[in-house]
Amino acid sequence: MTASHTPSEQPLSPITEDDIANYLLQTPDFFERHAEVLATVQLSSPHGGRAVSLQERQAEMLREKIRALEHKTAELIRHGHDNMAISDKLQGWTFGLLKAVDPGQLPDVLARDLELCFAMPQAAVRVWGVGPAWAERAFAQGCSEDVRSFASSLTQPYCGPNPGLEAAGWLADPASVRSLALIALREEPGAKAFGLLVLGSPDPQRFQVDMGTDFLERIGELASAALSRLRSPA
Repeated sequence: MTASHTPSEQPLSPITEDDIANYLLQTPDFFERHAEVLATVQLSSPHGGRAVSLQERQAEMLREKIRALEHKTAELIRHGHDNMAISDKLQGWTFGLLKAVDPGQLPDVLARDLELCFAMPQAAVRVWGVGPAWAERAFAQGCSEDVRSFASSLTQPYCGPNPGLEAAGWLADPASVRSLALIALREEPGAKAFGLLVLGSPDPQRFQVDMGTDFLERIGELASAALSRLRSPA
């Protein structure tokens, strides 16, 4: 006959770490009733591996959290200062465009102030489809159909190396340019381009293929709004 076991005779499951952790969480007064246990708990310190008390380890963890928060706060403050500096530069550049009384001065003012306000080594702009009063100006010359088609094909600014594009030749010293940003000028999103803004730098890292283009897009929108005054009436 096979022997049967009563429930009391069943082997007990070993106590796991999770069981202990759950018990301590559900029994918050355990260490109040057993203060001597808390005082004798020793943990390894991450700084040198020495044994430290539980209270000292908690203090170390708190200091580490404070240091991490201080670094994060400093980083946020730095980003805030950087954003404020960019905002001030953008405002100064926009102010120069608004001050230009003669629309024919806008392309030169736009490119010159970009170089000054943003420490841009080289900047140039070309506009096509301008009114008769501006048709002979330098900014309305030297734009092939290929350049115009390329500008209209851009859905966002081109950033990357200078492969010898025609538009790079508009810059004062194209041979020194290692990276470019090309920004199409449009009267509204999705419209055909009526111009192209070119930014060039001898630093190959200044304009990279994978860089964010949000700021360059804002530059393009403001430049487009200013230079739309040169457009020939429909």
